[in-house]
Amino acid sequence: MKKVLMILLACFVFFAANIAVGEEQTSTSSQIDEKFQKANDWLKEQKLSVTQSPTDAFVNGYILVVAEGLPKADAVSQGQKRLTAERAAEVLAYRKLAEFLDGVAVVGDSLVKDAELKYDIVRAAVAGFVKGAQVVHKEYSREDEIALVVMKVGMTGPGSFADTLYAKILKPDVKKELLEPQPAYKHKSIALEEKYDGLIVDATDQGFRPALINRIFTQKGEVLYDPSKISQKVLVEQGCGEYTNTIDKAKAALEQRGTKNPLIIKATGTVSPSDLQISDDDAVTVFSANQKAGFLSGAKVAFVLR
Repeated sequence: MKKVLMILLACFVFFAANIAVGEEQTSTSSQIDEKFQKANDWLKEQKLSVTQSPTDAFVNGYILVVAEGLPKADAVSQGQKRLTAERAAEVLAYRKLAEFLDGVAVVGDSLVKDAELKYDIVRAAVAGFVKGAQVVHKEYSREDEIALVVMKVGMTGPGSFADTLYAKILKPDVKKELLEPQPAYKHKSIALEEKYDGLIVDATDQGFRPALINRIFTQKGEVLYDPSKISQKVLVEQGCGEYTNTIDKAKAALEQRGTKNPLIIKATGTVSPSDLQISDDDAVTVFSANQKAGFLSGAKVAFVLR
């Protein structure tokens, strides 16, 4: 068992320093075993769920992983068994967290995994963030001599994953590499019957996924919404948009951002897995509405997913 623990510790160092697990592997996550009733009760009380995919992380606003660990083979006392089992569970939780972060899209079709291979600054940010993650719940089964650890990380807010990555990817030199300059959309504003103070994009017909930077393009490839130009403070606190699976949920989410009457449009396609395209008519409407209310600069945008 000592050898197994050493292997787990090595895995942690490997994943923290050089994340290299494919997105396919991030779609599965251990559920809490029934023997850990306190942990299950805690999740219910906190209204939390184990994260199953990077998309879940954006929708829920957090990443929550669960891992179990066994004690060292030479542990004698109950205290030693518990402590070493908890440490083994933490190592596995770090590994799972690294796997999830590996599958998070930064912008376009670039995953954290892809970005870290090209940009040392992004790789360092992810490694440091993984090491600094916090354990929010522990439980130990004396009968089975198994420890369980629950690790939770916020996607937005101070100290969150977004806080760490935005601080790196929004620097001029990195942003220039990750976000190729795109022509900005310009059009003469038209009169609208209503005043809109937010935007909901229905992307249920598209193969769209959330990212740290989700953009909206016109049919000609002009960029209408580019969160990389929004203040870092807004992005850290709110992210570049809300992610839900219904229009009603999108409206409710935007209400939390101060939106009372959002404009609702339907995406016509994708430029990349994380970049949407809308019709020419809708582009004019969004542009005109934003000229009056300025909701895009406040990231008052919601994306409806499948």
